[in-house]
Amino acid sequence: MSKLILTQEVTGLGTAGDIVDVKSGFARNYLLPQGFAVTWTRGGEKQIEQIRAARAARELHSLEDAQAAKAKIESAPVKLAVKAGREGRLFGSVKTADIADAVAAAGLGTIDKRKIELSAPIKAVGAHEATVRLREDVSATISLQVVAAK
Repeated sequence: MSKLILTQEVTGLGTAGDIVDVKSGFARNYLLPQGFAVTWTRGGEKQIEQIRAARAARELHSLEDAQAAKAKIESAPVKLAVKAGREGRLFGSVKTADIADAVAAAGLGTIDKRKIELSAPIKAVGAHEATVRLREDVSATISLQVVAAK
């Protein structure tokens, strides 16, 4: 088992600044190379406070603000135009940054691309859904309408 400090939120494991125990292979092969975590040291306590302060600054400050943002995001579907072939298959896939840009362009507010989760890659036109974590206790579902760009 390896003791790590998370530098970013990892679904199912914890949020930035958390100290977690994970299997050595998971730490060595995934968390450390991707930059999601650093090894825990006694001097890492200062780093934990900096990570938590940065997370608090990015997070919506109140529950009311998060609920209002959730209602706004879920109020209307977001239209996303991407390059597609004849059968509706996309050239590539829709990334979380594309979704964040589309939400901002629709006037529904700005969201961090790192807080958007896709259940499966979006590789075809049609209706899709994505989840965005506004706070630890508030998540919103984005209805995406993926259409072929002309």
